[in-house]
Amino acid sequence: MIVTVKLGLAVICFTGQCFPALVGEATPVGSYTLQQRYVASPGYGGDVLAFKETERSIYAIHRVWTLRPEQRRLERLASPDPVQRQTITNGCINVAPEVYAKLVDCCADAELQIQP
Repeated sequence: MIVTVKLGLAVICFTGQCFPALVGEATPVGSYTLQQRYVASPGYGGDVLAFKETERSIYAIHRVWTLRPEQRRLERLASPDPVQRQTITNGCINVAPEVYAKLVDCCADAELQIQP
């Protein structure tokens, strides 16, 4: 299974469907392997699908993070305008909770391809 993120459209695609996603300027382009990780940090729902780790950061797909309401992430995720869904994260890919659940069910160890 391959999961594809298209940064220019701010969408994540898997199992023949595409869903809106929040992305950031630091979201890395390339191919990665998803790995489910459990996290204690608030706002992530208990787990994430990590795909890249550096000395300073872990990049992951996770449920939309809402601990800073002024960022209006839920509203931006619901926007049909991809520009509203870009440049909001610090490099992670945020998706709706129901999309995250589908992704974990089918693709927790899948290949992730992030395209410009």
